[in-house]
Amino acid sequence: MRKINAFLIIDAQYDFCNPQGSLYVPGAEQDIQRISEFIQNNTHKIDHICLTMDAHPVNDIAHPAFWQDEHGNNPTPFTQISFEDVENGKWKPRYFAEQAKEYLQKLEEQGEFPHTIWPEHCLMGHKGSCIEQTLIDAVIHWSRHTGRYYQIVSKGTYPLTEHFGIFIAQVTYPDRPETQLNQTLIDTLMQFEHVYLCGEAKSHCVATSLKQIMRYAPELAQKVIVLQNCMSDVPGLGHLGEPIYQEAKNIGVKFANIEDITLF
Repeated sequence: MRKINAFLIIDAQYDFCNPQGSLYVPGAEQDIQRISEFIQNNTHKIDHICLTMDAHPVNDIAHPAFWQDEHGNNPTPFTQISFEDVENGKWKPRYFAEQAKEYLQKLEEQGEFPHTIWPEHCLMGHKGSCIEQTLIDAVIHWSRHTGRYYQIVSKGTYPLTEHFGIFIAQVTYPDRPETQLNQTLIDTLMQFEHVYLCGEAKSHCVATSLKQIMRYAPELAQKVIVLQNCMSDVPGLGHLGEPIYQEAKNIGVKFANIEDITLF
């Protein structure tokens, strides 16, 4: 039996997709509605659905509670913290001080994302981490009527590194397999002729997942179709993803609006 159409839906979770979520991405609820309706309308033409899920502890290195200033105050969301800030005493890690400084050094050497403090989001076990209801209802309908199983892949559980892209953490640790390359997911997606990529946020986790596909699985990149009207940017940060999408277009990755897709 041919394996044709797979959906890789990035972090379509309450905290990103619901206006009441702690890190709501404007436009995300419309993205999710479009994806959900497409799944409902193409139930028997979709062969696999992978839902990725951001999953963080409270005291994550990118959450306010991990850091404090000289007065014991936590940083406000969207504060950027550099290695120099820590060296100068502007910000101090409350936990794992040496590991945190090493992380900031490695992150800055990469030159991809500055270390940004986010609102607490997608806390493990909290409703904010749940797949947005409209989408999970559509996926359950798909699973029930096709007899196929949907796949859940978590990221971000290790508190000492960001994990934007689904395939590998921003900084990896030899003794922490959850930070290392998820070759199993790559192998799973390689079985399909087309992999439709969408989700939240366009500027961060979708873009980084696409970048990791191009870097670690170039053959998979040729199977990807980016659903460009099924993802939205974190406000003011869309520029972070733009070079990644341009690189993808340059190597022939396909982009389409979901209403223009016809599945066979």
